[in-house]
Amino acid sequence: MTQEGAQKLTFRERLDAYEKLMRLDKPIGILLLLWPALWGLWFASPLYQRMEIVLIFVVGTVLMRSAGCVINDYADRDIDPHVKRTAGRPLAARLISPNEALLLAGVLAALAFILVLFLNKLTIALSFVALFLAATYPFTKRFFPLPQAYLGIAFGFSIPMAFAAYQNSVPPLAWVLLVANIFWAVAYDTEYAMVDRDDDMKLNLKSSALLFGVFDVAAVLLFHGLFIAVMAGVGVWQKLGLLYFLGLALALALIAIQYQWIKTRDRDCCFKAFMNNNWVGGTVFAGLALDYYFRISIIK
Repeated sequence: MTQEGAQKLTFRERLDAYEKLMRLDKPIGILLLLWPALWGLWFASPLYQRMEIVLIFVVGTVLMRSAGCVINDYADRDIDPHVKRTAGRPLAARLISPNEALLLAGVLAALAFILVLFLNKLTIALSFVALFLAATYPFTKRFFPLPQAYLGIAFGFSIPMAFAAYQNSVPPLAWVLLVANIFWAVAYDTEYAMVDRDDDMKLNLKSSALLFGVFDVAAVLLFHGLFIAVMAGVGVWQKLGLLYFLGLALALALIAIQYQWIKTRDRDCCFKAFMNNNWVGGTVFAGLALDYYFRISIIK
């Protein structure tokens, strides 16, 4: 079998390889991509949600995250075999071929695009930008010293798309929320990068953990703090209520717990902190949604 070849698999084994390639067995990435989309939807249309739009964004998030993982593994197919955490990925283990992976990514992206066609022209136009970001992010770690910031743009671009879907425009609020998501992504993906620091150094890859060096823990706290500060400023700007700020306070408490985990720089603890960010994003959304829910109840 050549380096670019693939093993012969049964149909069930191939489906299992596809599942792992798309990371459907590890939904944390879907959730970290979903929370900003939901923030955008609720900020864009706080008093009325169209369930068909919400469904398009939820399913589209799953499809695009899956496509992004496939592209990421395609880009890293010759790197992953040398990293302990990623050596077992289907492309790294040569369970499927690179061409097969590209075909799968294309099908996933096409399905996501079909969903976007049910929205307005501005959202469709922005979807091409989202696709470009998703397709190019995996390559940034080769030359850009802070690929986590690019990830924040890619993971948060659903925010301007959400505003476009509801308002047929992208107001300043959408871009401010995108900036907040960039800060959050730099924080949580630095925790993730701390897990792979030694491997990235040996392979001459770029990451925020390497860029920040001994200040990595301080940088995580700084960017988490900037994220909470911007989201708090948005709350004041939009005249949100107590429940929203309570959600931010709980998110800040979770971040404080993460600090206790990452300050040792233990790989398992850093990964645990990264995973905890699902709860940070969910808590912020819960506060936002509940605040608007009670506001609607009062109006009625």
